[in-house]
Amino acid sequence: MHADIHLQLHTLTAAELQDEAAAARPRPAGTTTPMRVQLGWKLVEFGLKLAVTPPRTATTAA
Repeated sequence: MHADIHLQLHTLTAAELQDEAAAARPRPAGTTTPMRVQLGWKLVEFGLKLAVTPPRTATTAA
């Protein structure tokens, strides 16, 4: 691998890690997420779980 490509990959990885670290930092005490935003994200998570989970097949008892 060429040195310049290797350097670019490390630069991109470092930028991604810095973004993740910034997102994980605790928020100041005065800023909380509104309840409707929290509820909205919970509904999105629930919908994604429903979309990803394969449907159950009905078994017939003879």
